[in-house]
Amino acid sequence: MQRLATPEERFAKLEGFDFPVAVARVTDPTGGDPLALCMLDTATSRTGEVVVLLHGEPTWSYLYRSMIPVLAAAGHRVVAPDLIGFGRSDKPASRSEHTYARHVEWLREALFDVAGLDGITVFGQDWGGLIGLRLVAEHAERFARVAMGNTGLPTGDERPNEAFLAWQQYSQSTPRFDVGRIVAGGCAHGLDDAAVAAYDAPFPDDAFKEGPRQMPTLVPTSPADPATVANRAAWDALSRFERPFLCCYSDGDAITRGADRKFLERVPGAAGQAHATIEGAGHFLQEDAGAALATVLCEFIDPS
Repeated sequence: MQRLATPEERFAKLEGFDFPVAVARVTDPTGGDPLALCMLDTATSRTGEVVVLLHGEPTWSYLYRSMIPVLAAAGHRVVAPDLIGFGRSDKPASRSEHTYARHVEWLREALFDVAGLDGITVFGQDWGGLIGLRLVAEHAERFARVAMGNTGLPTGDERPNEAFLAWQQYSQSTPRFDVGRIVAGGCAHGLDDAAVAAYDAPFPDDAFKEGPRQMPTLVPTSPADPATVANRAAWDALSRFERPFLCCYSDGDAITRGADRKFLERVPGAAGQAHATIEGAGHFLQEDAGAALATVLCEFIDPS
């Protein structure tokens, strides 16, 4: 598999984003050299919980820069991977190399086989939920608790809402895929120029954007989608998941509005939890209300 690596100098001097980085080498399914999947990892010596923060499309672990210090200050080890094709991780040079199944396997390999994580508290948003929930369903024994915000687990059996379809159409038709501006548009309060530049940093030119371009097309929108069978099986497993499951969705996301209801109705572990609505936040609630969201996660881990 041909892949590109973003020059490290693109990530130098990002304000408020100075965390240790580990590299997990994950399998190239075409038989080439392993791919580099990079993960922020605050420390291995902390005595608190292991908290895994999963970003989505078209962001990277920079999205969690205001949340990591709050969680780390509470004594937790925080791990924030960059999905393959995003952030510091390797970027396959062809869109066809990105599949839903491959992203699930790459993350599984990085978190379990390489990092050896267990007893995980996971938070996923956007594609971080689509991938993370598959891992929870398929490897429930690895997870102590689950929190999700502004995400879902579509099977293609229900028609997506118009907001998602408009985003999907835009992502495939726009001649300029300006990642930083796209992220800013998904925030209730926009972003300053420095943050826009940070979201653009992993992508020196369009050749590096095959992952962000492809991901919107991988969301199952019909029962014939390649991921439908696996996602239906994941829902079946989640319907038996009894460990704590928290929904913390924002109040201002048109794309995922109402998606939490399905989890509240079908996941046993969601019963009795202190589900939260993150106020004044858009799709990227980590940007709009990161400290508040991190506090919700800390209280979820330690309700006392």
